[in-house]
Amino acid sequence: MAHEATPSLATSEFAQSPELAFEVTGAAPAQGAVPAIALALRVQRTAGPPLRALTLTAQVRIAAPRRPYDDQTRERLYTLFGPVADWGRSLRSLQWTRATIAVPGFEDEVTIELELPCSYDVEVAHNGYLDAVRDGVIPLELLFSGTLFYAGEDNRLRVAQLSWDHEATYALPAGMWRAALDRHLPGARWVRLDADRYDRLREFRSRGALPSWDATVDALLDGD
Repeated sequence: MAHEATPSLATSEFAQSPELAFEVTGAAPAQGAVPAIALALRVQRTAGPPLRALTLTAQVRIAAPRRPYDDQTRERLYTLFGPVADWGRSLRSLQWTRATIAVPGFEDEVTIELELPCSYDVEVAHNGYLDAVRDGVIPLELLFSGTLFYAGEDNRLRVAQLSWDHEATYALPAGMWRAALDRHLPGARWVRLDADRYDRLREFRSRGALPSWDATVDALLDGD
């Protein structure tokens, strides 16, 4: 005898799906084992039923054209955007990260942590920008999408998609990136070298009986 199957999920609209709004309410160096900045992201339900769960994808970009720059900062940004005369076409937003977070169910609002990874490698575009901009704020743009799970009027679990038109902005203090790095290696910066140049630099240090890498670089810069 055949039994009619009752699906546990439904994707068609049975009632209004939840409407959400997003706001970044603060930021601080993350407490984890690797350098990162933790954004406090508030998710609010503005309409529709409560959420059972939310799978949220956040794309975080540095909106570089949205702030002014002094002459020294422009010089430090030369490798990213070229001469200032070309900035009308070369100054652009930079993607920092794209992260997916499992958000637990909530009635009205919930605040979650969104981590922005920080790296010493300034050859990566967004790290080079964060290293070069040392005052004021870093204008961030956040774009959200995801999957919402909620109960319909028949109490069955419904599924809806959150579109990319959900956004938020945040003015991140410029020193936050450096503070996040300094929690792990205070005052240190990394320079990426290929294997051949590293071997030559190590031989130079060995021949000169130099006590540290700082002393090795000083000897090269001073012409010793």
